[in-house]
Amino acid sequence: MINVAIIGCGYWGINYVRVFSEIHDAKVVLACDANEERLRAVRERYPLIATSTNWEEAITSRWADAVVIATPANAHFEMAERCLLNGKHVLVEKPIATRVDHAERLVQVAEEKGVALMVGHTFLYNSGIRKIKDLMAAESFGKAYYLHATRTNMGPIRDDVNAIWDLGSHDIAILNYLLNAQPQWVSAVGSQLFGNDRADVGFSTLHYAGGVIANIHSSWLDPNKVRELVVVGSKQRIVFDDLKNVERVRIFEKGVAPEMEADTYGQFRLLVRDGDIVSPWIETSEPLRNLATHFLQCVSDGTRPLTDGSNGLEVVRVMSAIDESLRQDGAPVKVLQ
Repeated sequence: MINVAIIGCGYWGINYVRVFSEIHDAKVVLACDANEERLRAVRERYPLIATSTNWEEAITSRWADAVVIATPANAHFEMAERCLLNGKHVLVEKPIATRVDHAERLVQVAEEKGVALMVGHTFLYNSGIRKIKDLMAAESFGKAYYLHATRTNMGPIRDDVNAIWDLGSHDIAILNYLLNAQPQWVSAVGSQLFGNDRADVGFSTLHYAGGVIANIHSSWLDPNKVRELVVVGSKQRIVFDDLKNVERVRIFEKGVAPEMEADTYGQFRLLVRDGDIVSPWIETSEPLRNLATHFLQCVSDGTRPLTDGSNGLEVVRVMSAIDESLRQDGAPVKVLQ
């Protein structure tokens, strides 16, 4: 049995309380939040869980083996570092930190203390995304050409990070996972439509080795909630729609290829190849529960997390490059490797 303390019981943190309470091998022993109303809601639903408005109790508690941090992003570094230094295993929501040097520090401390450090890149535990990775590895997919991700909604608007950090970090984690690489450089533009210092909408282009490009549309201001990923290959096109209950992944057996013989102008003519649209079977599972179960396994037997600290660091490096490109009005910025 692994005892878990959870810091942050708001919009997303309460889901961690639920999931870890439902897993047989875990026990939530403490829930912390500065908002007493949130803690009251936890006590009403889970009367056996101790609560506190002081998050430091999660660090000093001798009953807690691991700590989940689901607070605003600008608090992640301090809380995670304190937990790690006190020998606690840590699952921290994305992003792992808002600065590259802070993310590097957390990776270093976790290695020195010999404890698990995992980042909540939930979509890497989504059965639809994992199916796409398998499909892209198959010969029938061909060569990856480009990818396009759309993650939009009307709010909720955060006051700790901009829309790209909030929404786009999910897609960066997904893209790096599918392509097994970090982008070499990025270019991004955005608008501060509310007149504050954070972009409310952004368009980010990531350039990977081999000429593969990816585009991300992130927005808090769109009228429709969209969670879509399009992957274009030389032989297939794959579309992932996470909001669909059925056919979340569709494979288009369509393609465009040059005709072998050039025309009189010495140019290749492109031929459109039609084909079937296939919707493969996708395992039904909750990504957050998959993530939580994996975290408990890593704590129990020392397995290295799929989304470990280094994985979180890679995403922060990309996000930092995007921030710099935003400051330079879309100028290309290299990503630290």
